[in-house]
Amino acid sequence: MMLGRVHWLADRLIGLSAIVGTLGLLFVVAVIVFDVVGRNFGAPLYGSQDLITMTMVIIVFGGMSLCDRDGGHIVVDIFENTFSPRLNRVIDVVAALLGAVIFVLIAWTVWQSAQLSVLLNLATNLLRLPTARFQYALCIFSLITALGMLLRAVSLMLGHKAAGAA
Repeated sequence: MMLGRVHWLADRLIGLSAIVGTLGLLFVVAVIVFDVVGRNFGAPLYGSQDLITMTMVIIVFGGMSLCDRDGGHIVVDIFENTFSPRLNRVIDVVAALLGAVIFVLIAWTVWQSAQLSVLLNLATNLLRLPTARFQYALCIFSLITALGMLLRAVSLMLGHKAAGAA
């Protein structure tokens, strides 16, 4: 019952992060179009590089949890047929747990970096966008991905099939 609620919440968070990543992608496309059209008329979009660079954080990390949930990560399965189903499940659980730890460490490291960015008032070159805001977003997206990976590991331990498994 409790695990079902956590899965429901994780699915909503994953969906929200994917929507935010999608909106970021649409924003970057619009920025690039305006910049290219503006360049043809001798008036490129000022600060387009800042906007694109910072939004890429949202695009990449916003979609990471959805990619994991749908089994979209690169998988090396050359030994899968030689291993027993039980060993394959153990490998999948260890991989999901290791991924969760990695994403928690990414969030923690970027959180520390964001604290430094706030302290030093770091911003982008042209538009002076505060970099800490994007670093905090990266932390949130990384923690959502870690939660999804942790839930995948728990589901695999309970005997459920992995996402993307045939």
